[in-house]
Amino acid sequence: MTFDDTAIDWLAGILAEAAQAEIMPRFRRLGDGDIRQKTSAADLVTEADVNAERLITARLRDRYPSAMVVGEEACSEDPALLDGLADAELAFTVDPVDGTFNFASGVPLFGVMLAVVVRGETVAGIIHDPVGKDWLIAARGAGSHIRHAHGSLEKVRVAAPVPISQMTGAVSWQYLDEPERSRLARNQTKALSQFAYRCAAHEYRLLASGHAHFVVYNKLMPWDHLPGVLIHQEAGGHAARIDGSAYLPSHVDGGLLVAPDQDSWQELRRELWAE
Repeated sequence: MTFDDTAIDWLAGILAEAAQAEIMPRFRRLGDGDIRQKTSAADLVTEADVNAERLITARLRDRYPSAMVVGEEACSEDPALLDGLADAELAFTVDPVDGTFNFASGVPLFGVMLAVVVRGETVAGIIHDPVGKDWLIAARGAGSHIRHAHGSLEKVRVAAPVPISQMTGAVSWQYLDEPERSRLARNQTKALSQFAYRCAAHEYRLLASGHAHFVVYNKLMPWDHLPGVLIHQEAGGHAARIDGSAYLPSHVDGGLLVAPDQDSWQELRRELWAE
């Protein structure tokens, strides 16, 4: 099964519809009962997450009734929904509000993310910015583009390779165990500067559009990373799990290192994990 521009346009449209109907009307208007903790005070879910995912899931099932839909909030309630993602003929992963902590805090750095997976391969990725009202879109083999609100397409490209001392990046050390946690927190100071958006949607956008160089993630859930990794790869970048193996839709562990190219990946792997 292939996804042409018409299908991708439709998918981009339902992300924008969910943002307009369920997310933005609640931004900076959440009541006390609209925010709940999941695993910690930094892991939140809001009524915007729940309702946006319901809308997107319903639209997907109307058009693709036999497809598998893997939504973050649905999987939070029933983790078994992840089973079979690698083997499905057609599957969609949905992150209705990536950056929920920011959203719940009134910070305008959050996004809506969707990936299309066909027989274990990510073939399309979309990241919608509800505040900027644009999309970052990739289809396998077709490059990565920002689709602006006024309709124009802008091709994006990762940053040119530079030594680690000239790189800007992010290390999600808070999800690591010791001693790796302290090692990476210390070694990231070898880079020129750091960012920490608490939002993979905007971090992947930063990397794919050439405004930063690398990111390290430890927690891998498909809705957080499948869209961004494809977008980054189609923009010319290189991503792999920490052991160097390819990142696949079935992976939920093993960490992820995202870099401008394979040589930069090797340098980062060596320097960030140095004793």
